[in-house]
Amino acid sequence: MGGGTSEIAVISLGGIVVNKSLRVAGDELDQEIVDYAKNKYNLLLGERTAEEIKFSIGNVIEYEGEAAHKALFRGRDLKSGLPRSIEISPAEIREALKVPVYSIIDAIKDAIEETPAELVSDILKNGITLAGGTSLLRGMDKLMSHELKVPVKVVPDPMTCVVRGCGIVLDDRDLLNKVRIR
Repeated sequence: MGGGTSEIAVISLGGIVVNKSLRVAGDELDQEIVDYAKNKYNLLLGERTAEEIKFSIGNVIEYEGEAAHKALFRGRDLKSGLPRSIEISPAEIREALKVPVYSIIDAIKDAIEETPAELVSDILKNGITLAGGTSLLRGMDKLMSHELKVPVKVVPDPMTCVVRGCGIVLDDRDLLNKVRIR
């Protein structure tokens, strides 16, 4: 789950059995926050501010003590054109992110439904692994586990694991030949 796309794959014996690509990821979540501030507060937020909101108080499930985590953010008032600050709560961000997050979950459900039955038991046993910056959104793994009824974990260092894996493959010619798409 990166910035521009969420890639979903069921992998078995080193090969891709089912895959889906969804144009819903971090950038779309940021845009949902921008749209929420525009529609509710008549305030234009920048993309960087929306991303900061996403990672500072963004969440997809209610958590203990969230009411105390309101945050102050600045943008431009759409009526006056002047700078203005607003206080946004984690609950508001959760609501703003609901539709795109559930579209990712629905795509994962579709991938599981297309998976051969003998591999579904492996998914139940081994779970789902999340990578990419969007996987760092508070509660993403717990919400997915609840909705999909399978264990979900986030890889260590999800922001760089994909590019590091590519580097390992490029450094090992034999491994590159094994995974090359023909």
